[in-house]
Amino acid sequence: MKVRKFSPILENMFLSENELKQSTEWKVVPDIWKTASEKFGILTTGAINVVRGSRSSVDELLKIYTHSDSVALVVDNPEMYNRIAKTFHSHTDVRFIILLWGEKSSITSEVIDGLPIYSYMEIIDLGNDSRMTFLHSHEARDQYLYEPIKSDDVATLVYTSGTTGNPKSVMLTHKNLLHQILNLRDLVPFVPEDIFLTMLPPWHAYERAAEYFALAFGCKLVYTTVKNMKEDLKRYKPHYLVSVPLVYESLYSGVLKQIDKSGTAHKLIVLSFLKISLAYKEARRIYEGECLTKNREQPSYVVSLLDWLWARIFAILLSPLHLLARKFVYTKIHTSIGISKAGLSGGGSLSPHIDKFFEAIDLRIQNGYGLTETSPVVASRNPKCTVLGSVGLPIRYTEIKVVDAETNEVLPHGSKGIVKVKGPQVMKGYYKNPMATQQAIDENGWLNTGDLGWIVPHHSVGQSRNASGVIVLEGRAKDTIVLSSGENVEPSEIEEAAMRSNLIQQIVVIGQVCNTCFYVRLYIYFPNVF
Repeated sequence: MKVRKFSPILENMFLSENELKQSTEWKVVPDIWKTASEKFGILTTGAINVVRGSRSSVDELLKIYTHSDSVALVVDNPEMYNRIAKTFHSHTDVRFIILLWGEKSSITSEVIDGLPIYSYMEIIDLGNDSRMTFLHSHEARDQYLYEPIKSDDVATLVYTSGTTGNPKSVMLTHKNLLHQILNLRDLVPFVPEDIFLTMLPPWHAYERAAEYFALAFGCKLVYTTVKNMKEDLKRYKPHYLVSVPLVYESLYSGVLKQIDKSGTAHKLIVLSFLKISLAYKEARRIYEGECLTKNREQPSYVVSLLDWLWARIFAILLSPLHLLARKFVYTKIHTSIGISKAGLSGGGSLSPHIDKFFEAIDLRIQNGYGLTETSPVVASRNPKCTVLGSVGLPIRYTEIKVVDAETNEVLPHGSKGIVKVKGPQVMKGYYKNPMATQQAIDENGWLNTGDLGWIVPHHSVGQSRNASGVIVLEGRAKDTIVLSSGENVEPSEIEEAAMRSNLIQQIVVIGQVCNTCFYVRLYIYFPNVF
C-alpha cells in the first residue's frame, strides 16, 4: 500500500515520457522499509533509480549524479544532504529532494534556494490524496493507470567500480529483474511467510534480487547489519540467510572459537565428531556421484562399482556416529547460528573448507554465481544439485560456455578458460559507454565475465555421474600471476590454503617485479598474534 501511495505523486514530479527520468538515492541500512517502498514507487512510475551508499565521498556521489543524468535526490536524513548540499548546489540541477528521515528544518537554509523538499510522510500523504481523487473520479476503480513500461526499459543503474577514471554504470532493465524474480524460485524451496535475513547494502545487485524475490512471493524480509546480525539471527530465527562468503567464514570462526573455549574433553569429542562427519560426507559424495572431475574419459564400470561399494560401506559404518553427533552436537550449533533451512551465498568465492564444514554439520549452503551485469544470478546450487566446490547449474533460460582466452574458441568440458554467459538477465549495456559494452558483450549476446572456470564433463557412471554440467570457478583472469619462469599461479588457490589456518584472518597474494624477476608476495593479517 505504501508503494501505491508513493508512486502517483512521484510520476507527476518526474519529466515527460520522452525525457530521461532518473532519481539518485543515497542509502544506509537502518529502517530500510522506507527505502524499499520509495524504491518500488520509483520503479512503478517507469523512472530509473540510481542507488549508492551514503558513506561514499561527496566527489564520488557528485560524479555518479552527473554521469547518470539524474534529476532528483532521495537522501537518508538532513545531515546527509547538508554534507553534499554546497557541492551539489553549485554543480548540479536538482529538481526536487525527498527526505526519508528527520526534519526539513534541520537542512541548511542558505543552500535550499527555493528547492522543493518533501519528507517521506508528505509524499505518502500527497500520494494518498492523489489516490482518493482518482478513485472518486473514476467510479472507485481500485487500479492505477501508469505510463506503459516496456520490458526493455531501464529500471536501474548500478555503478560497479567506483568513479576513478570513467565510471561503469550497468543498465538493468525490468526484463532483467523480472527474470530473477520468476526463476530464483527454482533454487529456493520457500513457502509464504518464510523469513529471509539479509545484511547486504540495499544498492547491491544480490541484495536487490533477494529483496524483489522474497517480497514478490509473500515472504518476510528482515534487514540487519554486521553489528546486529548475530543478535538478529537468534531473535528472528530466519529460514534463509542471504549473505556473502565472508559472513559464513565469520560464523565458522565463531563456532570454532566456542569449541576452543570449552573443556578439553568436550573439545576433543566435538572435533572428533567433526572429523568423522567430514569423512562420512565425503564417502556419501562418492557413492552418490557428486564429486568434481576434469577427466573427460568415462570410468570403467568395474572401477565405478568398486568405488561405489567401498564408499557405501564406509558411509554405513560412519552413519551412526554422524547421527549421534547431529543429535548431541550439531543441533546446538544450528540453534546457535539460527538458520533453519539454508544459507544463500553469493558475491564472492566460498572457501572449500567452509563449504565442507557446513555440509558436515548438515546446514545447507547454496553457493551461487553472478555479476552485477547479470542482475546478478546466473548459476547456483539447489536442493537437487549440491555438488561441493561448484556454483551449481545455470538457472533457467541461461547458457554458460567456457572459451579460450586468446582464440575465443569454445573449450570442451573439463578445460579451464574464460566463462561467458548468455540469457535474459544479461544487462542492456554500460550507460553512455558503448565501447565498454561492445568489449563485454559480443554480437551474439554472450557476456565475457572475466572469470576463470570449467564445466564438469558428462559421465553416466562413476563418482561424477551426478555432477555433470556444474560450473566450477577458479578466480579472475586478470588476477593470474605469470612468473619469470612462465609458470601461471592462481592467487585464489594460495589464499584458500592459507585461510584454513585459524591464525590468519585476511590474506592477499600479488605478483611483484624485482629487477628481471617476477615473484609472488603474500600480505597476511594475523589478528592478536603479535
